[in-house]
Order: sequence, then structure tokens, then C-alpha cells
Amino acid sequence: MKVSIIIPVYNEARTVSELLQEVFEQSLELEKEIIIVESNSSDGSRELVRKFVKENAGIVLILQEKPRGKGFAVREGLRHATGDIILIQDADLEYDVQDYPAVLAPITEGKTAFVLGSRHLSADHWEIRVFEKTPVMARFMNLGGLLFHSFFNVLYGTRLSDPTTMFKVFRRDCLDHFTLSANRFEFDFELLGKLIRAGFIPLEVPVSYESRGFAEGKKIRIFRDPFLWAFMIIKTRVSPLK
Repeated sequence: MKVSIIIPVYNEARTVSELLQEVFEQSLELEKEIIIVESNSSDGSRELVRKFVKENAGIVLILQEKPRGKGFAVREGLRHATGDIILIQDADLEYDVQDYPAVLAPITEGKTAFVLGSRHLSADHWEIRVFEKTPVMARFMNLGGLLFHSFFNVLYGTRLSDPTTMFKVFRRDCLDHFTLSANRFEFDFELLGKLIRAGFIPLEVPVSYESRGFAEGKKIRIFRDPFLWAFMIIKTRVSPLK
């Protein structure tokens, strides 16, 4: 079996080289395909990515003309993926690539077609985001996360602990059942909602998580993105899968 690891990159110069090195060196029991989608960063990330790809053979690099959002970048990566399993990896260091075997095992062992790496299952407190410089913002985002998780679970009849986790890992053939169109961070809710509506209920496994604040590069726009998330949760619940 082969896993396609899709890494969208935009303005992550502080972390992208270390992240790519960790992904490249992570040992797995199955073949690994790394697909980097770089969205014409303005902070030097593109040059760092190009340097890494030049020094390490076998990596698929997609260079976009302009940034159009994480969802658009991931969808571009999906079009080039040839693996049996898809794993989406952000270019920051909030998640630990050492968790790859844990999130891949239930699929390779035939237990499920879809895995979520849950930050809450491994945390000792529901407030998983800790911003040392802006604790009030961290509390606000933790409460917002709780609200959106509850809203999603009620609408889809699920009891997921972490619908918004980055670690969404699934068999590639799951994509045959629906199409995706979201461009920004609402893509995560579209993907999750359509996977569930197509009959692929995720198995959650605990993963490590080290939050970063806006000063460290978090790109969520708190006065716009939550409205897009709510709209996408509802839209995905009632619209056709294709």
C-alpha cells in the first residue's frame, strides 16, 4: 500500500523546512508519496520548499500562481495523489509526524476507511489551545471550538471529540463518492461532512498537539472564517454529494 501525504504551504518559512524533514524521515511500513502544494508565499517559503525538493528525490511539488486557500491547495494535491491512503499534513509544527503509524494502522489493518487524529483524546483538559502571549484569545478559540464541535455533532448525528483536527486520514477510494469545492479552512468541514454522509464514520485515535498563536503564524480570520464554517456545515449536510 502507498500513502499520499499532502502538504499545503503558504507563508510557513519558520517551520516548513523542519516539518518537511520530519515527514521525509518518518519511517513507515508502507510506501510514502509526499505532495507539496506551495501557494506563492511572500515570506520565502517557496524558496525553502524548492531547496528541499532539490536535495531530496521523489517529492511531488506543485507551484501555484497565487494563494487561494488551504482547501484549494489540498484539492490540487488530491488531483495528483496516487496513494491508496490520503493523509493531510499542515506545514506548521502543531502536530507530531510520529503519530503517523497510529493514524494509519486502523486503515492498513482493515478496521476502518477513515481515521481522525483527536487532540482531545490525548489532552488532560478540554482547552487544547494555549497561547502564552494571548491567553484570552486562546480561551475564546477553545470555546469556539467546543461550540462548532457540538454544532457539527448535532447536525450529523455523531459524537466526535475533535471534528476540526488536521489529521484526517482516509482511503483514496472514499473520494469516488463525492466532490469537493471549498477553498479556505471550511474545506475541513466539507471533507468531514461528505465522508460521513457517504457512510464513512471515522475512528478517532489520540494524537499529540502543540498549539501556536497568531503571533506564530496562525492564519484563521476570526471575523470571517467562523461564518464560512457554519455555512459549510449546513450546506454539506443538505446538498448533494456530487
